[in-house]
Amino acid sequence: MESSFLHTIVLKTGIVHLYWGHVVMWVIGLAFIYLAVKKEFEPLLLVPIGFGIFIVNLPITPLMGMTEGGHRELINIFFHYGLEWEVIPPLIFLGIGALTDFGPLIANPMTLLLGAAAQFGVYVTFFGALLLGFKVPEAAAIGIIGGADGPTTIYLTAKLAPHLLGATAISAYSYMAMVPLIQPPIMRLLTSEKERTIRMKQLRPVSKMEKILFPLIGTGIICLLVPDAAPLMAMLMLGNLFRECGVVERLSKTAQNELLNIVTIFLGLSVGATMRAETFLSPKPVFIFVLGLVAFAFSTTGGLLLAKFFNLFLKEKINPLIGSAGVSAVPMAARVTQRVGQQADPKNFLLMHAMGPNVAGVIGTATAAGLFLTLIQ
Repeated sequence: MESSFLHTIVLKTGIVHLYWGHVVMWVIGLAFIYLAVKKEFEPLLLVPIGFGIFIVNLPITPLMGMTEGGHRELINIFFHYGLEWEVIPPLIFLGIGALTDFGPLIANPMTLLLGAAAQFGVYVTFFGALLLGFKVPEAAAIGIIGGADGPTTIYLTAKLAPHLLGATAISAYSYMAMVPLIQPPIMRLLTSEKERTIRMKQLRPVSKMEKILFPLIGTGIICLLVPDAAPLMAMLMLGNLFRECGVVERLSKTAQNELLNIVTIFLGLSVGATMRAETFLSPKPVFIFVLGLVAFAFSTTGGLLLAKFFNLFLKEKINPLIGSAGVSAVPMAARVTQRVGQQADPKNFLLMHAMGPNVAGVIGTATAAGLFLTLIQ
């Protein structure tokens, strides 16, 4: 009797249910936490994602899934109401909008085209994924990684291919974090030393009225053209209107800080918890991670090449490095542009010029996601 009781107790512990896959996922989760703490790569996201990966791979732990009575477990509640109900990504866009200054884009509207060109990798990878045998919804979810926009990737994947959510989200946030490592070699390969030293004129001042009208006009145009982009775009522009109108400072600060921090915690845990060893340790996530790198490289290339093309016709040349900032990793991609530019010319200041295509990339990636939804759903 006592032996049977002890046997039952042992079976109810997670230790006897461990297998090598759990240990591998622990290592992956701890690697994300290491990159966040030691290298400071997107720590606000990689810490909760890494911890989510770790805890969901503790066997028979009641965190993700359903109880015998049909009730959802803790993190499954975050996932269901936050991601499946498509609440968290739009709220993150609200916070991003409140943090974003669209002034550089308004001052130089041509940079909107550079942000659009940086979506080149999204479509190249979409067709590449189709050729590799992925279904159309899966290919769209993989392609959007090229925008280097984690919330948009999660939003689109949750709608079209929720079974790939962990792999696509991890890829998107990994490449967002590794912008300083991935982009500079591509930037140097595709530009000459002379091009990298091009100095651009200071941007014109942008009036408060222009900054207030921009989110209103932008929302109207984009949502009329691509209605499925409305949840992300409307919240992005609402957050920006909070910032620029000057009369709702409390709402702007809440969107930038408390609200954004709260939903980031839920997002990170939910995404990490989708990475169970039983489903993640397979060839498909590896393919997705590689395709995500291809997407990101082509997106960087698209922006750079369009900037070089513009210079064939412009009297006042633009520094093609700012084209690489057209990916949605705000403001990291713009900072990388500044650093690479100053390596060629220490007195060259490209940051504000790069912020134009950088914020345009956020709009471009959300629009691309809306286009996929319109065509595929």
